[in-house]
Amino acid sequence: MEHSLHTPKYVAVCNLAIVDVCGSTAIIPKMIDTFLFDSHFIRYEACLANMGFVLLYYASLESLTLVALAYDRFVAICFPLRYHAIITKTSMVVILAVMWAIAAITLITATLLFTRLSFCRSIVINSYFCDYGAVFHLACNDSYANFIMETLGTTMFFVAPVPLIALSYVCIIFALLKKTTPEGHLKAMKTCTSHLMLVAIFFLPIYITYIVGVSTTIHPDVKIMNTSLATVIPPMLNPIIYTLKTEEIMSTIRKLYKKWNKLNSHGTEE
Repeated sequence: MEHSLHTPKYVAVCNLAIVDVCGSTAIIPKMIDTFLFDSHFIRYEACLANMGFVLLYYASLESLTLVALAYDRFVAICFPLRYHAIITKTSMVVILAVMWAIAAITLITATLLFTRLSFCRSIVINSYFCDYGAVFHLACNDSYANFIMETLGTTMFFVAPVPLIALSYVCIIFALLKKTTPEGHLKAMKTCTSHLMLVAIFFLPIYITYIVGVSTTIHPDVKIMNTSLATVIPPMLNPIIYTLKTEEIMSTIRKLYKKWNKLNSHGTEE
């Protein structure tokens, strides 16, 4: 493995890749089954499992990992001399472990609250996966606790991360204006472009879909299509963005390509 990538930042990037793979594995098979094979049925146990994995990987860990990456960039630019003391591989692993714990506790609590519900009316879910909110609204008994859980989860994983990320970049901009030249501004911001693109790709489709849904009447099929694209496209683009927009990874690829060419040239000469 390339040692230049053994840094706290790429520990978080590795975590993001794991979350993307697991989240896609939870969402895409059922999406293919629904859209391509016109299958509109799912067992209760399978629905519960699908809901759990989507809550754990897509709804929580993706946004929390983006917050961790924002924190990394904040310390790197605002406190460059103390970066290696504050952000170590161990501290990043601890941060990510806490995030996994928060996501797991939220998942267990939401699942336990869900299992107490009974369904005696419609069992048609207006979604392409077992969406927690769409499902518990179908319950016959009191689902107020589930509503509180949904509100809390939405606040923690979709609302709160955006102001935190925005605040980190406000601090970064002020730090750059005080400390560096215009050339330094550009160089520092280049290290943030990959992260900003990931944040935009993940949060904007979700915010646009739900803001439009609240302000106007949106057809359920349109909402389903928008949310499905919002869940499929980010995991597909994340590795491409971090490969093409990150100098360390591009440098590593160039080194590996040169080594491969040398090995091929030596083999041809022999």
